[in-house]
Amino acid sequence: MKTRSRSIVILTILFGYILLQFLWWEVLLVKQNGSIINEKQKLTELSSTNAAQLQLDIESLHHKKTMQTIMIVSEGTVFLLLLLFGIYKVKQSIDKENELNNQQKNFFLSITHELKTPIAATKLQLQTLQKQKLNEAKQQELISNALLETERLNTLIDNVLFVSRLETDEFIFKKEKMNLSETTRALVNRYYKINIEKGELRLSLEDLLYAEIDHHAFPSIVTNLIDNAIKYSGQKKDIELCLFKEKEQVVLRVKDQGCGISEADKEKVFNKFFRAGNEETRRSKGTGLGLYIVNYIVKKHQAKLSLKNNQPQGSIFEIRFDAA
Repeated sequence: MKTRSRSIVILTILFGYILLQFLWWEVLLVKQNGSIINEKQKLTELSSTNAAQLQLDIESLHHKKTMQTIMIVSEGTVFLLLLLFGIYKVKQSIDKENELNNQQKNFFLSITHELKTPIAATKLQLQTLQKQKLNEAKQQELISNALLETERLNTLIDNVLFVSRLETDEFIFKKEKMNLSETTRALVNRYYKINIEKGELRLSLEDLLYAEIDHHAFPSIVTNLIDNAIKYSGQKKDIELCLFKEKEQVVLRVKDQGCGISEADKEKVFNKFFRAGNEETRRSKGTGLGLYIVNYIVKKHQAKLSLKNNQPQGSIFEIRFDAA
């Protein structure tokens, strides 16, 4: 932070010096031009004997002086504007790089936490099974918890690897006609059965809805949208997953009653690594990759993704696929 501040101070001083030097040289050029014209006028007055011609020559010299002054000021102004524009673009580039560096820093902080947490939890549960004699019910509970943590870790790694494949164009989208109703129901029952049983996640899925979808990529849309809703819903979760047909489109909608997304962040939430707030103080888990993945996949399917405010609070993510 100190290095950045020092660099800004140095650049400000350098720019100020260039600006002052530029203005000084411009003033000198204007004065020099005026002096030359004045000397020419004196020579003309001494050498001319025709009063009418002398008047014309003097007027011509004054006109020339005015035009040259305008030219010097105009060229100087253009140069100054180009200089300011260049400095502005450099500042934009520096700010963008700093923002990306901060996002990457936050990503590494969060990914470290996200990797350590399920590993530590699974290790503790396995050690408990190993060291203590527990009844069958307690053993099954610990095993189920360990499997859930393992599934969470697997999902996290899948997201990171998926983004890596997207960035290197290794992932090839192959769309085929799919029953989204059946696929979505199977996904939700596999990953969010406990949330459904607790009443945290409600389903409203119409049957026999088809669309041209990549069956490897589509699960990432559903799981990332639901995970995002769970993360930002606080202790009392009220999430609704809807799948229905509207006109010639299949609509996938995820609604939550969470903290919502500010207007300033709505355009940023789909950027890679972006998470509102600072990673060191943020309580919610995540890597800033989920919504980036969703947005990328949606674009590859030529579908439409929208984000709206829920009432009275929360967010609504809606994706519209062309029905098949």
